[in-house]
Amino acid sequence: MSGQRPVLAITAGEPAGIGPDLALDLPTLPGRARRVVLTDIDLLRGRAAQLGRAVSLVPYHPQQTPPDGALEVLHIPLAAPCEAGRLNPANAAFVLATLDRAIAGCQSGEFAAMVTGPVHKGVINDAGVPFTGHTEYLAEKTGTARVVMMLAGEQLRVALVTTHLPLRAVADAITPADLDQVIRILHRDLVARFGIAKPRILVAGLNPHAGEGGHMGREEIDVIIPVLTRLIAEGIDLRGPLPADTLFNPERLSGCDAVLAMYHDQGLPVLKYATFGHGINITLGLPIVRTSVDHGTALDLAGSGRASSGSLFEAVRLAEALGARR
Repeated sequence: MSGQRPVLAITAGEPAGIGPDLALDLPTLPGRARRVVLTDIDLLRGRAAQLGRAVSLVPYHPQQTPPDGALEVLHIPLAAPCEAGRLNPANAAFVLATLDRAIAGCQSGEFAAMVTGPVHKGVINDAGVPFTGHTEYLAEKTGTARVVMMLAGEQLRVALVTTHLPLRAVADAITPADLDQVIRILHRDLVARFGIAKPRILVAGLNPHAGEGGHMGREEIDVIIPVLTRLIAEGIDLRGPLPADTLFNPERLSGCDAVLAMYHDQGLPVLKYATFGHGINITLGLPIVRTSVDHGTALDLAGSGRASSGSLFEAVRLAEALGARR
């Protein structure tokens, strides 16, 4: 890290989306850390002009303190011209280059943490690069065998056993070994990164009514309950498997530190309903700190001035806190 102030790497994400718009709001966010945006500086200049924004953009120099109110930019050039709202597969490599630079900086200690803006998975795949999401990409690039996606906001944290899978593949992906690993990573990072001494975790069942005693599926009996029983005996505070349709009521969530959902659309609709626009995505299990916005590229809002920076601001605040604890 440069000097006495932690440095956060913030990737602006898909250049045709709202990521560049949101990055221009960063000078208004108070905080101790330096915020360095990884993108094309001319893209930001153009988007600022389109939005009628007067933002001082300065090149990032690790050993130079930026002027007050300026936005530091680590310039990574676009591969092709970019127009707000119009995807171009030619810039997929540029998007991945910003991620790679942020990862390398976190691994070397140059950056205390990284915050990722929204990317468009489809256009990266259209460019011929298999890409299922930030979570999986970061795991591969850092050589991490297993990571856990967790979204947070409004005192609610929801982690996932499986992430970006077709629904028909979910049950087969939930094995005893995988579930064991996910719970251990979740518990460990709640303790080490969030400072919760004895986290209480609620675990959702996979099937309706948590399997109804085997009448609606046996995954709870054959996989989930044996794993929970073993980990509870080790001292991890787990409750479940619980029916997902009643798990998220306030009484049950009271005193809970995290919910573990079995698949993406089991837990995240509730979280995003409660926190959308201010939620945060955190990747657990990595050797680096990574947070992210909880929304997509919103191509229809790019360049319009109507995009909300609330989620980015929350992701930056959490990255600064987790980076300092790390």
